[in-house]
Amino acid sequence: MQLKRKTFVGVLVTAVGFGLLLGLFAQSRAQLGRLPAPVAGTPEAPIVLVQGPPLTPGTFAKIAEAIRPAVININTFSRGGGLQGRTPFEEFFGEEFFRRFFGTEPERIPQRSLGSGVIVDPSGIALTNAHVVERATEIEVITLDGSKHKAKVVGVDKKTDLAVLRLDDGKGTFKFARLGDSDKMQVGDWVLAIGSPFGLQATVTAGIVSAKARQIGQGPFDDFLQTDAAINPGNSGGPLVNLNAEVIGINTAIVAGGSGIGFAIPSNMAKKVHTELIAKGKVSRGWFGVSIQPLTGELAKSFGFKDTKGVLISDVVAESPAAKAGLKAGDIIVEYDGKKVEAPADLQRAVGLTSPGQDARVKVWREQSEKTLTVKVGEAPDEREARSTGGGRARTLLGLEARPVTPEIARQLNLPSTEGVVIGSVEDGSSAAEAGIQRGDVIREVNRQRV
Repeated sequence: MQLKRKTFVGVLVTAVGFGLLLGLFAQSRAQLGRLPAPVAGTPEAPIVLVQGPPLTPGTFAKIAEAIRPAVININTFSRGGGLQGRTPFEEFFGEEFFRRFFGTEPERIPQRSLGSGVIVDPSGIALTNAHVVERATEIEVITLDGSKHKAKVVGVDKKTDLAVLRLDDGKGTFKFARLGDSDKMQVGDWVLAIGSPFGLQATVTAGIVSAKARQIGQGPFDDFLQTDAAINPGNSGGPLVNLNAEVIGINTAIVAGGSGIGFAIPSNMAKKVHTELIAKGKVSRGWFGVSIQPLTGELAKSFGFKDTKGVLISDVVAESPAAKAGLKAGDIIVEYDGKKVEAPADLQRAVGLTSPGQDARVKVWREQSEKTLTVKVGEAPDEREARSTGGGRARTLLGLEARPVTPEIARQLNLPSTEGVVIGSVEDGSSAAEAGIQRGDVIREVNRQRV
């Protein structure tokens, strides 16, 4: 009897436990069934993918392999005038010694320099920096396979420090690189710099885009990409490329004494310059005809403008494109062709890169409201003068323009008298320029004859 009771209790406990477990399971299933169903059309949480180096993860080898055949080593030779290239004999005796006893100019020691470039067309059109080929009388290009080619300068644009070369008179076929869209690059994007630092051909370094639209005091068209990819002497003119092996910049400058601070000309600027140099041999730049200044907080307040991002027009040249379009002194330019204008350099660069004759929509703040005007961009006066030198002032034998020393000029230059002539301008590449004559110099004697 005792055994039967124990058996009955055991069976009862087991049944109760099994019932509790079954109840819990049923409750959990019921709760799951009551969960809200996904609403139709509701997007799921996005999966963010961080893009690293493409092709083979963890390496830039494929990109380097694709771009290196298009990168060239540039060797330039020049026999410059002035103090450059003087022999030790000439340094001691001077040029007059040679002229008096030999009747000839002393022979110059050839000057050599190294740089880099990138071929952007299979016919042998290459981009480099203007300062790499400046004053070069002979240019030799070495490609990755070690072959040597003669190159000629198609055109140079000193304002952007860009030059276009043509290899082997365009008779060969070369590996080339595509020009990408520099505007699409973002701070933090991977980039590679390829060139010949210290003559070490096809050296590849990697880094990121550290900043965009850098202004480093090189001129009104400063708009550099900054990178921490190592750029050293000899890299000038070489390409900065993205992960699609597209050229998005032309390496051009480094900070002296800095580490990991290099600058490249954006490819979009290089495209415009290289296209015009090939087509016309020069670059035409736009002109508004206004004097501008930064917009300070005090000035903005005085004009009823609530921001300091903009450019104040202080003067308008009569009969200029700006005057004809209705722009006035006191206008605040805030937008040019759909792009924000925050500082004078923004407007100078935007107008300068606009082709003459093209219409540009300009948004200004005037009399407590915004107005939009259309300006037909003109050609910069210095470009017109450069084009019309044949019909205006003829090129002189020595390549300089001399003016009388007036009493006012003598006073400004602190001269004791008005004797002599003052140099008003010196033509690039002329005999005067090579001799070291500069604008503002005063010439008192020529061949021991008073002027």
